[in-house]
Amino acid sequence: MNTRRIFLKNTGLLAGAALLGGTQGSCGSGKAKGNPLGGAKMKLRFKAYDLQLKHTFTIASNSRTTTPVMLVEIEYDGVIGYGEASMPPYLGESHETAAKFLSMVNLEQFESPFLLEDILAYVDSVMPGNYAAKASVDIALHDLLGKLVGQPLYKMWGLDPDKTPNTSFTIGIDTSDVVREKVEEAAPYKILKVKLGRGNDKEMINTIRSVTDKPLCVDVNQGWKDKHAALDMIHWLKEQGVVFVEQPMSKVKDAWEDMAWLTENSPLPTIADEALQTVADVLPLNGIYSGINIKLMKCGGLRAARKMMTIAHAMDMKVMIGCMTATSCAISAASQISPLVDWADLDGNLLISNDVFDGVKVINGKVTLKDRPGIGVVKL
Repeated sequence: MNTRRIFLKNTGLLAGAALLGGTQGSCGSGKAKGNPLGGAKMKLRFKAYDLQLKHTFTIASNSRTTTPVMLVEIEYDGVIGYGEASMPPYLGESHETAAKFLSMVNLEQFESPFLLEDILAYVDSVMPGNYAAKASVDIALHDLLGKLVGQPLYKMWGLDPDKTPNTSFTIGIDTSDVVREKVEEAAPYKILKVKLGRGNDKEMINTIRSVTDKPLCVDVNQGWKDKHAALDMIHWLKEQGVVFVEQPMSKVKDAWEDMAWLTENSPLPTIADEALQTVADVLPLNGIYSGINIKLMKCGGLRAARKMMTIAHAMDMKVMIGCMTATSCAISAASQISPLVDWADLDGNLLISNDVFDGVKVINGKVTLKDRPGIGVVKL
């Protein structure tokens, strides 16, 4: 039996138990008690990359045609885990900030990649903020562990792949002709996510309704300013087959009273997006919104996302898993925890023309997990 197989036999089940468990895995307390591979160390590599969007992406506050990402690899004993930081401008991160952060991360000090809690606590302490960059390390590390054990993450977490949700497909704000074109491109998807908040909301919905009667969800990106007008619009949207409203009003605390009033009176669930970032933000939003939209790039990765889900579920809040425009790497990572959510918006890889990974697929509108180890991606 070669060294690799001995390592898998001795650590595989223990690592799986650690990943399944709570905040501290059974193989992650204290320093490693020796390295079964005799000196193997984790190597972190990263590379800047620009995603090209198929269409100009317009929301209530801005438009863009590209998204900067950082592609990350963590190698250990010849096995490579892949990660990604997607950094749309509003996050405040860039190729430069991500490179600065990642160049400060020293994983060689850890004797085993299975020290998951120790490693990610260290990564979080390197520098404040930089959540997308931190997510790239978190994703790569989880991918690496799954590959070392030889199992997909969703299996290691005991999740049922049949319970993955349908993903929405995003329709950005645009002219009527382009909107209809986007709806036609979205034919395989069973629910559409419509961007609103630029003053042409009814025109957007009516244009979409002229070509499809599919269920819709809407994302206002803080575009509505008056709670009474917002409530009137939500009642109208409900009549148009909308199932929930994402971030209808400002995220700032000064607007929370109006937002809580809107949630209390709304016939549709209200979902926090810009108002939510990290684990610490979940509890205060109970009663302000009906649910939360968790994004790996905002919270720091899979470890934080699972904690946020646990808190939200304990408060009977709805949970959505969302994304940025990204390659199949980040989307496949988020998909691993999608059996735990009410809704998914995992179309970021479908909006770009230069993906560099093959990963999770959407089949008949449903997020469909592969039986590949780790996050389930192969580099093209």
